[in-house]
Amino acid sequence: MKRRWLRKIQLIVTCIFGLGLAYQPIAGLAQTEDSQSKTQVEINEGLEAKGILRVGMEANYAPFNWSQPSDLNGAVAVSNSPGEYANGYDVQVARRLADQLGLELEIVKLEWDGLPPALTSGKVDAIIAGMSATPERKKEIDFTENYYDSQMVLVVRKDSSYATAKSLADFKGAKITGQLNTFHYDLIPQIPQVQQQTAMDSFPTMISSVLSGKSDAYVSEEPGAMAAVAANSKLTYVKFADQQGFALTDYDTGIAIGLRKGSPLTQPFNQILAEFANEDRDELMKDMVQLNLRQEDPSFWGEVVSLWDSYGNQFLKGAANTMLIALVSTIVGSLIGLVVAVIRSMRSQFKKGRPAYYLYRVIDFLLVAYIEIFRGTPMMVQAMLIFYGLKLFFNIDLSSMTAAFLIVSINTGAYLSEVIRGGIHGVDKGQYEGAKAIGMTHTQTMRYVVLPQAIQSILPTLGNEFVINIKDTSVLNVIAVTELFFVTRSAAGSTYLTFQAFLITSIIYFVLTFVTTRVLNLIEKSLSGTDSYTVKQSSSTTAVRGVKTND
Repeated sequence: MKRRWLRKIQLIVTCIFGLGLAYQPIAGLAQTEDSQSKTQVEINEGLEAKGILRVGMEANYAPFNWSQPSDLNGAVAVSNSPGEYANGYDVQVARRLADQLGLELEIVKLEWDGLPPALTSGKVDAIIAGMSATPERKKEIDFTENYYDSQMVLVVRKDSSYATAKSLADFKGAKITGQLNTFHYDLIPQIPQVQQQTAMDSFPTMISSVLSGKSDAYVSEEPGAMAAVAANSKLTYVKFADQQGFALTDYDTGIAIGLRKGSPLTQPFNQILAEFANEDRDELMKDMVQLNLRQEDPSFWGEVVSLWDSYGNQFLKGAANTMLIALVSTIVGSLIGLVVAVIRSMRSQFKKGRPAYYLYRVIDFLLVAYIEIFRGTPMMVQAMLIFYGLKLFFNIDLSSMTAAFLIVSINTGAYLSEVIRGGIHGVDKGQYEGAKAIGMTHTQTMRYVVLPQAIQSILPTLGNEFVINIKDTSVLNVIAVTELFFVTRSAAGSTYLTFQAFLITSIIYFVLTFVTTRVLNLIEKSLSGTDSYTVKQSSSTTAVRGVKTND
């Protein structure tokens, strides 16, 4: 009996001990899951859209990032430019981060100067664009550890006397440039008696400057120089031995990921980058440089044809967006200008001393302020302030196209309001007096008598504003609107065929403006009536200009 009870007690103890052992891994698993869940929550707090990592880059700086017309070689679709794909070292690093964090990757293409405001305003979650963590940038945004380290070189023509240079002293008196708003440009004064040229906005522009002989060299990181040489056999680059080249700091040679201040993405990004071995980084960079290797076309026109074959659809899409923005914005701007002009012409309808008069004066002041502000500032500045400012201060996230319609419309309205007001004042005062004599109200007078004449007189100006808007949409590339100029920069940056790309664009712009001008001339002619008139009198015996009445 006692043995039976002892066996039962042993069985109970064994079960309890076994359950305890079994509980340990379960508890550990639960803690791991809780930890992972907590980490995922923190990561989502650093994202504007849950589960989506939005990465900003130029897509115009090979081999770090460039754009292409297909998804070959692991390219990722550009979210704000349909039909365009981004590839390069930065894109593959971004893909690596997104995959390991279980996030969907979204590439947002922006101008270099637009990347910091896009990050701080929440348009993107990270900048992965070959950016160095300089002390000035660290004041505004945070950076991860470096995800690539490189050396600085000078890119020159292969047939240049500077191609055999060994040190900075060999570039004495040379004409050197660098990219705007980068530390590259700040390194140029280290060259003895250098002729430091104005900074340029992009690497394709600098390449064109060197190839044309306007510049002797430009400053670049070695991978960028390798890609430029791979794409153009007329170029080479000069790499310096220790103590013979630029004096660099740690942040000059390193490239890091830019994040918002205090972003919870910093730690998980650093953990992933720490596992990215230097050998793997170098191998990936070599692969990206290899993708930029291009056979030289036999002729200039052969390069133009090749460029059109690859990017023709993008050029046409950009042209279509340009025409759409210009047309819609001109129509909406004309309506805005009409309303403003009519309101400003109503001053005589209010008697001084009455409440309505003072209310009108306030409205008139606001309208004058609107006109002066939008006529007195460049559209490019307005685009930057509206696109990023609305998101930063009011959390209004406009798409690039929506912002484009808004910006061009209100800018056009400011200009046309004064044009239409001038047309209204140009109508003879006798028209007003005649309308008043037959009992018309002010509204009826404006609608039936004044405005038809005023609009007809300013029709050529309205058409001219439409043509201007077709060309002025090019400034919207600063907020990544996929109009014709934006697409052109993408094609030039990816192929280094800058002159060829802009030649195609100039032809397209000419065709658009030429056809538009002819159509507007036909509309104007149809509204103005015929130049030949037949006058008939009531007398039965009178015939005028060959029209004979019955006797």
